[in-house]
Amino acid sequence: MLEKESNLKAWLYLSPALILLTLFIFYPLFNAFLISFFKDVVIEDMSTDGFAGLDNYKEVLGNINFRNALINTGTIVFISVPVSVIVALFISVGLKSIKKFQGVFQTIFFLPYVTNAIAIGMAFAFIFNRDFGLLNTMLGWFGIGGEETINWVGAGATWGRAMTALLIFSIWGGLAFKILVFLSGLQGIDKQYYDAAKIDAAPRFRIFSKITVPLLSPMIAYVTITSFIGAFKVYTTVVGMFGASMGPSGSPRQMITVVGLVYSYIGTIGKGGTAAAIAIILFIITLAFTGIQMQVSKKRVHY
Repeated sequence: MLEKESNLKAWLYLSPALILLTLFIFYPLFNAFLISFFKDVVIEDMSTDGFAGLDNYKEVLGNINFRNALINTGTIVFISVPVSVIVALFISVGLKSIKKFQGVFQTIFFLPYVTNAIAIGMAFAFIFNRDFGLLNTMLGWFGIGGEETINWVGAGATWGRAMTALLIFSIWGGLAFKILVFLSGLQGIDKQYYDAAKIDAAPRFRIFSKITVPLLSPMIAYVTITSFIGAFKVYTTVVGMFGASMGPSGSPRQMITVVGLVYSYIGTIGKGGTAAAIAIILFIITLAFTGIQMQVSKKRVHY
């Protein structure tokens, strides 16, 4: 009897979260999966010309725009996430060792997390401006660029330069949350481990690699997995940097991501099924990489 009552209480407590998850996660995902098998779907009234089978998926996989979006997304994911995790880890360790002005530095590094991504993107677009941007001005101090200033995000900018600017913005914008998580993890590490290492005169890098990283590995795994998931869904970062065209002026959609491609198809009448197919493919890719990371973390994470 007591067990039944406790189970009932558990379901009662979980019900608000389950209802919200069902309404805003499970149902939209299931609905998108169904829509992806129909042709000429109009999102506004959900009208369709009938069952399409796998035609939408074939169209997507054979579409050059999807391949370009996948390359852009993959580049952002596999460069910005590892770099930002490593940089955030070193910054967190540095902040932990600073006693004076620690709160000030934590606030500075946390600012991107509470600032609108579009506003920050516009600021970075100004920094990378070809004619009066701060970056080109600073590079000019060292004789880089000369009279022929580097075109990062302006009209005719190459993919490599535009992607470099976008990666710098993505890495910087992703530091705040990671630093916050790592700092909380560092606070929970018992000082006796470091005291023992000092007695043994262990060098700092050995302390970092043999004590800090293993004891912080659950946080590192959590941040890495969530960052990969977030990077696969990147959209506002690109819009903030390049605007709705998602590319330098004169090169529309050059930097479009998979999510950006989904939105572009949603805005096209009769392409709801194609947009849903892209979303499902992205979901499968994200799920696969998350599963791989979780399997690796089981062997590498120390609890």
